[in-house]
Amino acid sequence: MDFRYKLRTNLIFGTGKESTIGREAAKLGNKVMIVTGGNSTKKSGLLDRTRKMLEEQNVEYIVFDKVQQNPVYSAVDEGASLISSEGCCGAVAIGGGSVIDSAKAICAAAAYGVPVENLVYEGKAIVRALPLIAVPTTCGTGSEVNGVAVLTNEKNNDKKSIKGDAIIPAAAIVDPLLMTTMPKHVYASVSFDALCHLMEAYLSVHANPITDMIAAEGMMLISDNILEVYRNYDNIDAWEKITLASTLGGYTLNAIGVIAGHGMEHPESGLRNVMHGKGLAAVMPVLLKELAEASPVKTAEISRIFGGKDESDCWQVILKLLKALQLDLTLDDLGFSEEDISWLTDNAFKVSAGTIACSPKQFEKDDIRRLYHEAMTFNKAY
Repeated sequence: MDFRYKLRTNLIFGTGKESTIGREAAKLGNKVMIVTGGNSTKKSGLLDRTRKMLEEQNVEYIVFDKVQQNPVYSAVDEGASLISSEGCCGAVAIGGGSVIDSAKAICAAAAYGVPVENLVYEGKAIVRALPLIAVPTTCGTGSEVNGVAVLTNEKNNDKKSIKGDAIIPAAAIVDPLLMTTMPKHVYASVSFDALCHLMEAYLSVHANPITDMIAAEGMMLISDNILEVYRNYDNIDAWEKITLASTLGGYTLNAIGVIAGHGMEHPESGLRNVMHGKGLAAVMPVLLKELAEASPVKTAEISRIFGGKDESDCWQVILKLLKALQLDLTLDDLGFSEEDISWLTDNAFKVSAGTIACSPKQFEKDDIRRLYHEAMTFNKAY
């Protein structure tokens, strides 16, 4: 037994913890950039409340609100130029995983003084970045506690990462009440993403006893609460547990990473800009069916956590969950055609070969091509 596990982020978790944003931001310095998207934090009032909390702490701020659903290089470079020219000491990211990932990349690109394309992970970790506080408003990515930021290159649709301890947020303020403003279809998508982080880390060839415990606990929290929240947004206790599960997924992602599920999805959202959780939903059941023989003990445990019997029906219980969340989507539903499969396959190995290699089954290109082909219709065939 040989492994390492490292915790870094100051996690501030609980209902009402939004109130700590100003005090935590003041620890970064006297001027920060607020990174957010174009709509949700404005509609919910979180942006205005954040401004007020910063003002109460005498922290100056500028707002960068050009983050897209799938973050792109050009917006990151624009944000990095602005945070540098304005002399900000760090950033406060308020929003979903795309916002937090963008803020990480902005802080790294600003510290290096280069376009973010120069920092995209090629076996070299990010070792310096401006400090960041993450305030998630979606319970999916776990980006608030990990050192990964996923970005899309608009020139070629490659969706790749920057990675390193330097971009792990200094503090994560995780308030379940901030999640309750999500539309249900967004909640379904992001909560399934959280589940995929946990399942994929659990199945990874690099899993260790600590990450297995965290992943199993996260999956149980999701199994017990994901549909309760979907049906009853007023159940704050269930929201707390789903939000905790998402953060646990962030911890496993930081320590272990993911496998072929995310490796196959990144080309989808790179090419078609689909919502990440929907892209995962299209491929995960067929992938779990494929992995039952390669990892029978762990797929059986996933199955039992979600009410199944063993490895043979793991994919079925996850597909049943997707149907309940109205996420039983196919690649065809997401706008892909058979003509896209070659590009998706080639791009998966271009941008995610290392991720795919962490799967308990060693996949060749022909295997991934076949899985994409099956995913065109798989979820609607059962």
